[in-house]
Amino acid sequence: MEFVKLKELCVFEKGSTGLAKAEPGDYPLVTTGAERKSCTAYQFDAKAVCIPLVSSTGHGHASLKNVHYQEGKFALGSILVALTSKDDKRLNIQFLHLYLSQLKDQVLVPLMSGAANVALSVKKIQGIEIPLPTIEKQHEIVERFKSIVIEEDELKSELTHQQALLKTLRQQILQEAIEGKLTVGWREQNPDVEPASELLKRISAEKTQLVNDKKIKAQKPLPPITDEEKPFDLPQGWVWCRLGNIITDTDSGWSPQCKNSPASAGSWGVLKTTAVQYMNFLWEENKELPESLEGRPKIAVESGDILITRAGPANRVGICALVRAAPPNLMLSDKIIRFHPIIVSGEFIELFIGSDIFQEIIRLFKTGMAQSQVNISQSNLKKACICLPPFYEQQAIVAQVKNLLTLCDLLETQVTQNQSYAEQLMQAVLKEAFMHNSEAEKTAMKNASVLA
Repeated sequence: MEFVKLKELCVFEKGSTGLAKAEPGDYPLVTTGAERKSCTAYQFDAKAVCIPLVSSTGHGHASLKNVHYQEGKFALGSILVALTSKDDKRLNIQFLHLYLSQLKDQVLVPLMSGAANVALSVKKIQGIEIPLPTIEKQHEIVERFKSIVIEEDELKSELTHQQALLKTLRQQILQEAIEGKLTVGWREQNPDVEPASELLKRISAEKTQLVNDKKIKAQKPLPPITDEEKPFDLPQGWVWCRLGNIITDTDSGWSPQCKNSPASAGSWGVLKTTAVQYMNFLWEENKELPESLEGRPKIAVESGDILITRAGPANRVGICALVRAAPPNLMLSDKIIRFHPIIVSGEFIELFIGSDIFQEIIRLFKTGMAQSQVNISQSNLKKACICLPPFYEQQAIVAQVKNLLTLCDLLETQVTQNQSYAEQLMQAVLKEAFMHNSEAEKTAMKNASVLA
């Protein structure tokens, strides 16, 4: 296979449209971004490869996110160059696009230079040598690529569908868990357990004692639960209550101006809201408290705390995580509410709050703008309804859910691996279509040294 310099195969012409001044119109305007803009006039009427001449990230870092293919009448931004074929019987411009777009990090990026404003010169692009099979072979590679893209899109669509099914399955598991459907057999084998109504009395007595001991503050009485508030019927032995009935008083934290980096060993840190993920506590998501400020032990996160995000985008408010192991010196932010359950499984509460049912329950308690920034107050959170099974049944539910979600994790891992394999297969097929890997590496190294 012969190797030919691009200057022998292509006509090079820089774009003439200033992106800031371009008026929207009837013709596509190719820019450095993935999406096309539009323009009132066109510069080209051809099939072309369009290459940005500036780094995608800038600031001393060489990178190219996009190498475009465009055909027909189109305008081109002034910081790009268009390559059109001198002889369509010798070079299929779509073949050139495949080669440069798939191997841009090996072929184009190493030719970029500059200290602050990293750029790619037309002269260096002209000096690139590409493998040039026969025109028939080029057409075959292009058609093969189009076929691969269709197959890959179908595969990605199926994998996305599988992920959606897994997400639905996880929620179905939680739904059946909190409705008592997973533990029907357990109740048949354990008919004499203490009913949740008695458990609720013991919780109330424990809270009264904590108030008398001045360990927690007395809470305002919560209104009784109406039938309209109950989202589903409960099994025998279960009761509906309000979240405030089964927890100690809620706390929120402090959000001082912090360093934009995690706390180092021995230093105090303030949790970011991203520390609270869906049934997952990420303690490393924190910011270090400046040395000029002192930590506040009273709002330090402790093992057994249940954290709920109370402010932020709509899809982030009401997210819950149980702190199973708390590192020292991490404080709550004022956008996170924490509470501690009394004689109730924290893992069961985490399951309930992680369900779609709970999100529907608290929907009416949220205030603020519809999507961008909403809030839920501590007092409203305490009013949220929660179903309460007998204590030992809570443990049985948690154990069953763990087993089922572990299976979901295994399935999700397989789906993720399949996605990775699909992407690797795509790249492997394309590289094989152009040349053997050793030839690709040899060419890339050669190009990197040309006119450096």
